[in-house]
Amino acid sequence: MLKFCSLYSGSSGNSFFVQSDDTNILVDAGVSGKKIVDGLASIGISIQNISAILVTHEHSDHTKSVATLSKKYNIPVYANKKTWNAMKDKKEKISENNIFYFHNNQSFELANLTIFPFEIPHDAADPCGFNICDANSKICIATDIGHITPSILENLKHSNFILLESNYEPDVLKCSSYPYKLKERIISPLGHLSNIEAGKTINYLSDFGVKNIMLGHLSNENNFPELAYKSVLEQVESQDLNLKIASRYCPSEFFEVDKENNTIIC
Repeated sequence: MLKFCSLYSGSSGNSFFVQSDDTNILVDAGVSGKKIVDGLASIGISIQNISAILVTHEHSDHTKSVATLSKKYNIPVYANKKTWNAMKDKKEKISENNIFYFHNNQSFELANLTIFPFEIPHDAADPCGFNICDANSKICIATDIGHITPSILENLKHSNFILLESNYEPDVLKCSSYPYKLKERIISPLGHLSNIEAGKTINYLSDFGVKNIMLGHLSNENNFPELAYKSVLEQVESQDLNLKIASRYCPSEFFEVDKENNTIIC
């Protein structure tokens, strides 16, 4: 059985926890090491039992404490070559024995898990999302998406649980205090996914058995949880949707993927 917890998610930092029967992994470490250690402890997990850290891309809100955690607790770190090259300052602090490479769009094994990193459009060196699978279940983590591509949709289909970006509300962003260039970056094809686009994506995926979604990576200034929830649901026709919002401040509920009937047990 796969389990998932969003430790922290938002424009200020992201880190997610996935557990199988004998493997514990972090996807990204974009807040302080102390916050991650404390967040894991709050759900009953010791940092000493983390098997690996997977890195989606090099931006600091995803990699802030990667090197600190790896060095202090001897944790292997997995990233693709271009991402490693883009975070050389962190790579230099990590033991060679804990540096591992993968290729986007090629699966690899991590204990009893199969990891498939799929490419996403974002203004980073070689960003990716992750499908994380055991023998029967599939969890997908997909944030920092400038726009939805056919390839992304294929990777999200038939997931038992998805953490999907819902970064901003277009009308709020338009009136925010952000500089014009930053607004242009966010709405660009290499920026972030809006509430509306997240909703349209979920609506499409509902035809492929997807019903358990957590919205993540919400902007602190250009979005808020109630608005993201409402805006997404306005785009979704299915009534059979379990929709949650990841907090930027504290760990979420602990979700267990029930393989038998594709439901989530909290």
